[in-house]
Amino acid sequence: MSNDLSPAELSDEELDIQLREIADRFIDLANEQAQRFHKENVSQAMMFAASRFNAFVVASHADDVLAYDDERDRALEYFTGQYRDMLISNLDDYRGSFEDLKYAHLMTRRPN
Repeated sequence: MSNDLSPAELSDEELDIQLREIADRFIDLANEQAQRFHKENVSQAMMFAASRFNAFVVASHADDVLAYDDERDRALEYFTGQYRDMLISNLDDYRGSFEDLKYAHLMTRRPN
């Protein structure tokens, strides 16, 4: 698969593979940063970086400020909806991990 193909030229399977490869590289970097910084701070930084890059993507598609303003609300709906769906899916995946013995200690109820 060529790295120069636009998303429109990729099959759904190729696009999924490409997106996961890119995401894995960001996750690897986040894991490296979590060795130096609190994981919550790394999470905040990743969300900031994603929002910053997504704002750039929206702006790069607009010919002028009027077009930008026109697309802003649609972009907010799209990106927040995508993030919500992805977070739900990943939270569901991690919930399944608690059934593994590796995470059994996390399921123990502790008194307040």
